[in-house]
Amino acid sequence: MRKWGIIITLFYALIVLGLLVPIAVPLAEGPSPFSPDFYKALQEICGWWGLWMPVAVVLCGQAILLFLSVDTSFKRLKPRAHIAFSCIVASLLFALLTFAGIGSLGAAAYSDKFVDRYWTSAAQAMGYCGILWVLWGILFYLYFRNSINVNTRAVSWLLKGSVLELLIAIPCHVIVRRREHCCAPLATSFGIVTGIAVMLLCFGPSILLLYKKRMDAYAAHSSK
Repeated sequence: MRKWGIIITLFYALIVLGLLVPIAVPLAEGPSPFSPDFYKALQEICGWWGLWMPVAVVLCGQAILLFLSVDTSFKRLKPRAHIAFSCIVASLLFALLTFAGIGSLGAAAYSDKFVDRYWTSAAQAMGYCGILWVLWGILFYLYFRNSINVNTRAVSWLLKGSVLELLIAIPCHVIVRRREHCCAPLATSFGIVTGIAVMLLCFGPSILLLYKKRMDAYAAHSSK
């Protein structure tokens, strides 16, 4: 099962890097994929260090949730260790979703003024995400500390949160594209790509959790 976790993580990384990152270019009012300037724009955005922070968050979150759920050696640790790891990962991903949702709403309401004020740099965006990370971490810890299936509940929350974030980001993107603003589509396109990335992230742990549950049921049945 560990090998399946590695395969799913690599496949997810391929989707994020080979599909979602290129999609973000035309969504942000960049050149069309059929335009000769598309690859130049893609190369420029890949050279921006701020892009790799959310990419690293979702890729690491996928891997950690998979191996926390599948590796049976973690059962020897204290339950608090499980809760700590799960809360850290889930709250970080939820912070990313919250930041993307707020950014989409702000871009739709205040257009370029919101982006110019609150998205002036990647460091500023990371600071806001850090604050949200702490807040969600506290909430998740208080909510999950008496739970048994922490990872299952965390994945369920992330899936619901990604759907809600997409329901916010997509209409906001339609609004800002009709206004033909310069920077606002950057915020909404980030919201769309982030929501899709987290939604796809949830399916990897869900698949292995279901597979592990079925294997445990077989083992329990054969031991009788």
